[in-house]
Amino acid sequence: MRHHVKCALLAGAAWGVLAGASTAQDAEAAAQAANAGQSNMVDDIVVTARRRDEQLKDVPVAVSALSAERLEQTGATNITALQQQTPNATVQIARGSNSTLISFIRGVGQQDPLWGFEPGVGLYIDDVYVARPQGAVLDIFDIQRIEVLRGPQGTLYGRNTIGGAIKYVTKRLSHDPSLTARAEVGSYNEHNFLVSGSVPIGDTFAIGGAVATYQHDGYGENLNTGQDQYDKDVTAYRASAEWTPNDSLFFRLAWDRVEDDSSPRHGHREVNSLTGGYTPPAGEYDTNAGITGEQKVVTEGVSLTSEYRVNDRLTLKSISAYRSGDTKTVIDFDQTPQPFLDVPALYSDDQFTQELQAVFTGDRWSGVAGVFYLDGTSSGAFDTIAGNLGLAIAAAGSVDTQSFSAFADFSYDISDRLHVSLGGRYTKDDKDASVLRQFFLGATRTPYTGGTARPVFATRTNYSASDTFEKFTPRASISYDFSEEITGYASVSQGFKSGGWDMRGDAALVPQTVNGYQPETVTTYELGLKGSAFDRRMNFASAVFYSDYKDQQITTQQVATAPAVGIASVVDNAGASTIYGFELEGSAFLTDDITANFSLGYLKNEFDEFITLVTGTPVDISDQRQPQNSPEWSAYYGMTWRGDIMGGEIRVTPSLSYRSDYHLFDAPDPILDQDGYVLADASLVWIAPSKRWEVGLFGRNLTDVRYKVGGYNFAGASFNNSISAFYGPPTTYSARLTYRF
Repeated sequence: MRHHVKCALLAGAAWGVLAGASTAQDAEAAAQAANAGQSNMVDDIVVTARRRDEQLKDVPVAVSALSAERLEQTGATNITALQQQTPNATVQIARGSNSTLISFIRGVGQQDPLWGFEPGVGLYIDDVYVARPQGAVLDIFDIQRIEVLRGPQGTLYGRNTIGGAIKYVTKRLSHDPSLTARAEVGSYNEHNFLVSGSVPIGDTFAIGGAVATYQHDGYGENLNTGQDQYDKDVTAYRASAEWTPNDSLFFRLAWDRVEDDSSPRHGHREVNSLTGGYTPPAGEYDTNAGITGEQKVVTEGVSLTSEYRVNDRLTLKSISAYRSGDTKTVIDFDQTPQPFLDVPALYSDDQFTQELQAVFTGDRWSGVAGVFYLDGTSSGAFDTIAGNLGLAIAAAGSVDTQSFSAFADFSYDISDRLHVSLGGRYTKDDKDASVLRQFFLGATRTPYTGGTARPVFATRTNYSASDTFEKFTPRASISYDFSEEITGYASVSQGFKSGGWDMRGDAALVPQTVNGYQPETVTTYELGLKGSAFDRRMNFASAVFYSDYKDQQITTQQVATAPAVGIASVVDNAGASTIYGFELEGSAFLTDDITANFSLGYLKNEFDEFITLVTGTPVDISDQRQPQNSPEWSAYYGMTWRGDIMGGEIRVTPSLSYRSDYHLFDAPDPILDQDGYVLADASLVWIAPSKRWEVGLFGRNLTDVRYKVGGYNFAGASFNNSISAFYGPPTTYSARLTYRF
């Protein structure tokens, strides 16, 4: 705690440095020169948040950059580890899923991963946009770093980045032969294996690849079927070829594939059933789910990146990519052997994207301009098997999207210290949708998901629709170098998320569903201060922000028994919010042997309006609603001690992460709302003198905290009082051996 307070005081003192920073600049430069040989100074961090290589302190954007070394050192296994180390971020596995990603940044995101809905946080593998969240829980291997851009990124990253963007940056191939082999074993019969490497062929060409498998037994059990719950069975492949024919040209062809064969993940019933006498299992990872079926997720992508360095001032870049994904899954919403609320589902998507960029660099200016095109299709079908109603409700449909955008962002140095940046993006989405919803008698699968063929009892929804959604999203910033080490900035930025149609919509129950919903927008005002201090023994990045969130697309559930029977979602532009807060993160050398990494986030997210059709007339119930996945406080603190043992280097890293209480749904629910909690992790890594061998021991969630990451709420007699929750991992231990050549 003393070290935690010390880091906070150091970061706070850095703000105070501003008053004397300018006059002390020469003194700082002298101190840096005197300490140039010290190894305990922070390194310059380079990011590509503005689509060009820049030092982190020079970027007027709130960016968290986590290197591969830091992630490996803390034992991070997949992209959800970002949630612990990034302020004001929620990065989780979606409820009822093993590899679908749910992301919120500064209270903005999208919890519903159904096809047709757009995410609120953009995900990029290198510079390739990943439009769908299925299969997006990326395992961490063969990477260079992960960048988390907080706040709207509507200018340079465009559509559906109103909350921010996550960039998964892979390594470029080595000019020398390389090989990495890794084996990891742990609790719950965990066994992970990785082999990656690259081989140069001549002076200008290289090929590389990686294969990784991740497996562990379930944290719990399906007490009805005996099947594992919360297990993992994932295989990932990656291959690339790079050609550099001369100093001006670079080409990279990359392919990746992920196969998830984990067991279906069902939730934990939180309350007694009204029929059948089912009570919550004693273990939070156990279930009594009755539905059976295959769980299979396959995602695949190929991309070609081309760069042409015209001269010292201009570089041209092309990014062509195709991605596809298929999902088969089953979810038991009622968590009982009976089919009160069972959902088998099929998802499919594909996308082609093309981006052209021109990166400019001048004596006092720099920037990037380009165009982006996406042609994608998302489709699916799922059943809602409602045993109490004697029905199986089939929902099927697809959304075709063609998106075009043009963007530019330029920075100009007014003086050696004062810099301005202006940018904007025009986006146009053309969408075509088809939505079908039908009732079948009998509480078994419908023909759409492989069930028995039988007549349609009633067609509730059957329509096709088209619409165009377009928006110009600007960004402007001004930054000032108070010294060579400290930069402050002020910015305003805007992002938008495209409109669409509800694939679950029941036109008989909610006639307005055929009209769809319109885009939502976020405008954010931000002040930031970043850089290094105390003879570069600490680097930090901080920001305060205020966001105006309008036309929020909010999903609510409606259940009816008379005069119309059914269950359906309603998606409307129901909400508007005011969001504000601050963030602080960085690292510091506390002693020559101890380094600290820290982050602190404060988030205040409140609905200004929440319009619903409770009685057929619009009613504002914002005083009864709370934004989801928006903990008021989030924090991380980790220390790494480095020492020498047996001729090699040892690194010991204990860490704590904290999230205050938060809501899983907009409607507060004492059963599903999560109280604040602290996760304690620890790692020990020994690196051999040759640097080729590495041994690591890792413990995660050492105090075995039970915390909810998702849930479903279908209370009432119609669906047997089905309230269920999904939990984060329990205490786990693992040992890892790595060989590098």
